[in-house]
Amino acid sequence: MTGITIRHDGATMIVGFDRPDKRNAITVAMYAELATALESAEANPAVRVVLFQGNGGVFTAGNDLRDFLENPPDGPDHPAFRFIRTLAAASKVLVAAVDGPAIGVGATMLLHCDVVIAARGAQFAFPFINLGLVPEAGSSLLLPRLVGYHRAAALLMLGDTFDAETARDIGLVAQVVEPDTLLPEAVALSARLAAKAPEALRQVKALLKSPREEVDTRIVEEAEMFMRRLRSPELREAVDAFFAKRPPDFTRFA
Repeated sequence: MTGITIRHDGATMIVGFDRPDKRNAITVAMYAELATALESAEANPAVRVVLFQGNGGVFTAGNDLRDFLENPPDGPDHPAFRFIRTLAAASKVLVAAVDGPAIGVGATMLLHCDVVIAARGAQFAFPFINLGLVPEAGSSLLLPRLVGYHRAAALLMLGDTFDAETARDIGLVAQVVEPDTLLPEAVALSARLAAKAPEALRQVKALLKSPREEVDTRIVEEAEMFMRRLRSPELREAVDAFFAKRPPDFTRFA
């Protein structure tokens, strides 16, 4: 078991994060399965919508830090980057149903989704700065486009957690619902989307996402910087602090 579940509901492929005991933190093996699932959806005309959701009342707390440091991204073929590229290139409609925390990549992946529904009580954060890292998944380009430069700067430079209502107000989330209705409403929405004219739907998405080349370039630029940051003393301090359950101390760094 990798921690990913895949099931089908009509023309919707439902992809679930399934490590609730670890807050659905994503391992390298999970990234590989996520990328494979998206590639499978792209190749299967019977799949018209991909719905991401988290099991156990959690979307995902982002990377499994220990696993990520043991298997760090070392090039474009790393499963984490493969997933991000596949996500960004997806022509199928992507829906996300967010319950509980959506942290790190759990938040940046939402920028590539077409419709995001959140449960009341869901929490979001882009906490890269708190680990001495930089944003990824094209978020340094997509987030300012979505929320404006100053809001994006505050979200990325402070790394603070924000709630579902704030996510809706800034445009990251389309709708906030009660937790017990989240998945049924997301499945029903996905079915409505899947019933639309498929080629027209793909073309609408392509028009909305244009120009994609700029996003692809930014993903590569971020990845190169991200890999350098993984070797930085600031990251080492942040990781040591994380496992010691103390705040990081960056005061000695210039």
